[in-house]
Amino acid sequence: MNPLLAHGTPPDAADISRIIEMAWEDRTPFESIAVQFGLNESAVIALMRRQLKRSSFKMWRERMAGRTTKHAALRSAEVTRHRARHTRQA
Repeated sequence: MNPLLAHGTPPDAADISRIIEMAWEDRTPFESIAVQFGLNESAVIALMRRQLKRSSFKMWRERMAGRTTKHAALRSAEVTRHRARHTRQA
């Protein structure tokens, strides 16, 4: 089953790539993925399970387990917004 994005269409390769990138980033909370793509944490986990090799998925889950920066409500006020190096910073 393929989840639909916030705008009601299935994710294309570029969307999937960006979701995976955001999921791997330590400072990008799941809530940001939900706002941008309409996928909640469980949908992101399901997408990662389908798209990654088993060993990569296992490594990601172990990395995310207990990581407070992945949940906006648990983040310290000291954790600021992350901006990927490849995005435009004007």
